[in-house]
Amino acid sequence: MNTLKTTFLLTALTIMLIVAGEYFGGGNGALIAFAIAAAMNFFSYFYSDKLALAMYHAQPVTREELPRAYAVVEQLTRRAGLPMPKIYVLPTESPNAFATGRNPQHASVAVTHGILALLNDEELEGVLAHELGHVRNRDILTSSIAATLAGAITILARMAFWFGALGGFGGGGGGSRDRDNGLGALVMLILAPIAAMLIQLWVSRTREYEADASGAHLTGNPYALASALEKISAVSHRVPLPASPNSAHLFIVAPLLSGEMLTSLFSTHPPIQKRIERLIGRPSVYGA
Repeated sequence: MNTLKTTFLLTALTIMLIVAGEYFGGGNGALIAFAIAAAMNFFSYFYSDKLALAMYHAQPVTREELPRAYAVVEQLTRRAGLPMPKIYVLPTESPNAFATGRNPQHASVAVTHGILALLNDEELEGVLAHELGHVRNRDILTSSIAATLAGAITILARMAFWFGALGGFGGGGGGSRDRDNGLGALVMLILAPIAAMLIQLWVSRTREYEADASGAHLTGNPYALASALEKISAVSHRVPLPASPNSAHLFIVAPLLSGEMLTSLFSTHPPIQKRIERLIGRPSVYGA
């Protein structure tokens, strides 16, 4: 299923770019758009994970530098029959974590300084099991590509707006053509960020429930993961992670983005209370 999602995302991007290129620039525009789409698809498949890690200044760590996390991940991967992923640390006190990579053989798990300080050993195990659930469910490639494509769509929309406003690839065709280009570019500028958000929503909400269930099954301790989610959610509101909206869906708990309007409508994650309730049968570990 996730392979189909990935194929759909890459194909949709290619078609969208070619159609936009043909609209704004005719045959030459379509050829240029196809070349851009091919390059972006290649980059998204092979390098989207590296882009996500670099975006948050993630630093690779060795077993000697982070023995606590390494020991937990080694135990969980043996239990799950997964290869050992690379471990990264994000230099922020906001508690959070994410997994990325194109397949289990090229997976990476990143945790923040804040989550290491906040959680006890059982809770950290629950979080890392959740991230390995993403790896085992093979949705880390889809989520990484979605982050790359969401950013690319927004950038291309802005480029199309200015390119259309200036008259397109050909630079001719009279006032009517220029007005059409300008109107089409304005529509794309409005609709493309919505398309980017829909991509994120499509790949995010259900997979968080699935990763929660996989993590709880892997550890046999759903209360530990539920407790971790409640702690992370509470502290991340006080110590927000400066995250890009295009990659917010990667994290175990949605980062508190600046200027959040319509949060409940466009959230890339299910509500924490609902996730906890699915794990332990009530919406809070610690009460109201």
